[in-house]
Amino acid sequence: MSLTQRWDYPRMTWSPCLIRPSAPPGELRFALGHALVDRYLEFVAGRARPNTVRAVAFDLKTFFTVVAKDPTEVVAADVFEFIAAQRGDRRVVRLADGESGLSARTIARRLSSLSGFYAYAVACGDTTITSNPVPRGMSTRRRGGTKRARTVPLVRVPRTLPKILSPEEVDALLGTLRKHRDRAMVLAMVLGGLRRCEVLGLRLEDILVGERRVFVAEGKGGHQRVVPMADRFFAAVGDYLHDERPTCATDRLFVALKGRRLGEPLSAEGVDEILAAARRRAGLEHGTCHQLRHTCLTRLREAGMALEAVQAQAGHRSIESTRIYLHLTNDWLADEYHRAAELIDADNAAVTELLAAQEVMG
Repeated sequence: MSLTQRWDYPRMTWSPCLIRPSAPPGELRFALGHALVDRYLEFVAGRARPNTVRAVAFDLKTFFTVVAKDPTEVVAADVFEFIAAQRGDRRVVRLADGESGLSARTIARRLSSLSGFYAYAVACGDTTITSNPVPRGMSTRRRGGTKRARTVPLVRVPRTLPKILSPEEVDALLGTLRKHRDRAMVLAMVLGGLRRCEVLGLRLEDILVGERRVFVAEGKGGHQRVVPMADRFFAAVGDYLHDERPTCATDRLFVALKGRRLGEPLSAEGVDEILAAARRRAGLEHGTCHQLRHTCLTRLREAGMALEAVQAQAGHRSIESTRIYLHLTNDWLADEYHRAAELIDADNAAVTELLAAQEVMG
């Protein structure tokens, strides 16, 4: 195809429908039934993790279902209408965060997925799309500084503190788990700080029992790391391998133990179902995979682990992502404050004594 040739994409003849076409084992592909969109999803599948591919596909389906336009006809006004539709009825807000409709974080993610799609279309240069209809932000009257400093985002995402579980809640959750497999997965998150995708990505050879460590080969962004793990995790894994794990072809550590998928790698949906059932039995309102991870990293910081060590354990590329645990460790923050306050009081007392001594000498 020449550089001047254009792809002849159908206009307004499609209804976004999320389908999962057949793919080689180990690959995850999605399609929406539009040639340009499907081509982008194939591009994303070749460079992103399955969870990202799934999220991007669903975000694009949601947008084009709401705006009911062909991708080549979308303009900035459609993006603003989409944001308003996602916000829902502004007269009804949630008490937890004061927002209505979908959370700002979800809307921002969908806009990011949409912006990525149009950036891809513009870069390809083989369609009638010549600019990205998703604005980078709204200009302000602020003068000076960089262009980024003079704009505000389309959706403000509040920086909220993640929820964590108390030791009693963790014990209650563990007490309701009925299988050694489930206990091992939860312990990997609450003792090692592993993400759900990292737990599911563990292979048999990744369990370094002699070193009391775990090799995380499929970390976020494709990054790898080796993390230490408590003995309780290895004990649960040993019981699972001895009593529950069936003989199967996969080398994935955690597999389905019953049903049609017996012996196949456990899915993210399967883990969520296991945790949801355990929370109901334990009477807990929270306790997701990510909250278990937050609980681990918070307790490690509370116990005195250096922030850089927590960063390595968590697999954060930037220490800024780790700093949030400074705000979660209330006891640590209080101790640091009181220590500083005592030093200030001591300095003030010393200054007062010095002034008093000078008056006597004078």
